[in-house]
Amino acid sequence: MPYSQNQPTPLPTLAAALQYQTVDQLKMLAVLFSTDQRRPTRKAELIEFIQQHTEGDKLKALWRQLDTLQQAAIAETVYSQDGYFRPDQFSAKYGKAPNWGTSDRYGYRRVPSLLGLFFFDGTIPDDLRRRFREFVPKPEPARLTSQDNLPGEWELVGHGWNPQTRRREPHSERIPISPVLTERAARHDLKAVLRLIDAGKLTVSDKTHQPGAAALKAVGALLSGGDFYDDAQGDNEYQKIGSIKAFAWPLLVQAGNLAALGEKCLELTKTGQKALSAPAEKILAQLWQRWLKTTLLDELRRIDCIKGQTGKGQRGLTAVAGRRAVINQALRDCPAGKWIAVNELFRQMRAIELTFEVTRNPWDLYISNPHYGSLGDGGFHGWHILQARYCLCVLFEYAATLGLIDVAYIPPYGARPDYGDLWGTDDLAFFSRYDGLVYFRINPLGAYCLGMATDYRPSIPETQALLRVLPNLEIATVGEPLEPADEMFLNCYAHKISDVVWKLDQARLLEAVEAGHSVSALQELLQARSDQPLPETVTRFLSDMVNRATRLQDKGAARLIECADAALATLIANDSRTKPYCLLAGDRYLAVPADAETRFRTALRKVGYSLPK
Repeated sequence: MPYSQNQPTPLPTLAAALQYQTVDQLKMLAVLFSTDQRRPTRKAELIEFIQQHTEGDKLKALWRQLDTLQQAAIAETVYSQDGYFRPDQFSAKYGKAPNWGTSDRYGYRRVPSLLGLFFFDGTIPDDLRRRFREFVPKPEPARLTSQDNLPGEWELVGHGWNPQTRRREPHSERIPISPVLTERAARHDLKAVLRLIDAGKLTVSDKTHQPGAAALKAVGALLSGGDFYDDAQGDNEYQKIGSIKAFAWPLLVQAGNLAALGEKCLELTKTGQKALSAPAEKILAQLWQRWLKTTLLDELRRIDCIKGQTGKGQRGLTAVAGRRAVINQALRDCPAGKWIAVNELFRQMRAIELTFEVTRNPWDLYISNPHYGSLGDGGFHGWHILQARYCLCVLFEYAATLGLIDVAYIPPYGARPDYGDLWGTDDLAFFSRYDGLVYFRINPLGAYCLGMATDYRPSIPETQALLRVLPNLEIATVGEPLEPADEMFLNCYAHKISDVVWKLDQARLLEAVEAGHSVSALQELLQARSDQPLPETVTRFLSDMVNRATRLQDKGAARLIECADAALATLIANDSRTKPYCLLAGDRYLAVPADAETRFRTALRKVGYSLPK
């Protein structure tokens, strides 16, 4: 008898449980005993009959008649904290449900198996639990399966129309798996996005704080190795995969307080300015921790086909921080350095009840049409539709983008055909753009960011292009070409005179300083990438630029006041009442700061003059 969501009060004894059964139910239980003895027909006698056959060693004999799965159901229940059987957890751990008996196609005319003798409304009576504990061994905990190596292909199973037989028939094809190591890319992409923001070239919506098409293109062009998918992949022209990493980065830096929305585009905060020269692994770890708590985005919104999230369905959605905390714990429970199938992770989460709810009312979420496509209809809002897709988004779009996990994936088209029974999904090539994620692996950066390791040692040493800084103020790349982010950074400070050579220029560098760039940031990059000390001429030039950039300070706007003659200007500029609010500018002019204009007019009237507006 499956576990009931409306859990009744635990039953203290088998006798009490039998009292709640009808005579017909008791008769079916009495039939379970292999005995030639005549069975009674009255309720009190039936209860006594059943109890007699469960007394003493007879209970152990009955338990031995159960098959392996049925014995496991007994063990899981008697050793649980509350004594309830959980079918989802059991099926995830053992692969299928135990044999509860038979029924007709509509669930009626139930004939219980021997297992039904011990369960009543999903629970075992307390006295039976105590007796079972005397001889039933404690069940082994659920274990996560991992592997050292990836398979080269993924078997994609689906159904298609066979014109010869005129029937839908199963078919399969093998799809190459694309493994991507994210650790090095994340370290590069973090600095690239920060420099793009520092250059004033990343705009987001002032309402949603999400990047538009132009911003996605700008970020995507700087990503190391590009985004996970190219939209040219696949054959569905109406449902494109879209950006993943390029979408995540603008949100991640905002959630981590590295950037904030200015008048027209994102601007680096003080924390973001410091992050440009800070160790990348520390910043990435902070971004992950900040993302776990941010309310900037509910990842469910990225599952485009699920509608109603901004309408009635929004009220039923659970807090995103609670969902992410469960996923974070699930990752921490995984072994580092081992490939894990995503479906295996989902199985383990359900087997140990490390799960979460996405919504309290799935009826308000729907596909295509709120009347026919509700996710509350027929129980189709199950774990594989909401929780699994939410996990896939967090893993693929945020954990992988930050470099915590290496990923192995296939195109999402048909990768998870578990939504076919949902109304309104006939035209969907995939349920979510993340459906193609099939394996992941926690890398050294992920172990550090998740708190599984105290320090970080990159699995692949980072190789960077060398810069040769010449005495004539030229900068040349040596060996590998510059990454797009570093090239964009140099373009802010110097003129590019060839494919691999830049020339430091006073006007260009001062222009960069006026735009908010730091000369010290340029000097740090040159020193870090150069294989020899900077030439004296370059050091002196940069020092002179720092001096020139700090000699003048903008004190804000001011109003210029013209006086009738130099004597009046001198009088007002030196009077004790007006002197704090103005400065003499030439012979006949006064400069009044904009924020002091009101006080200047008040003091001016006391001197005996007025200034018409």
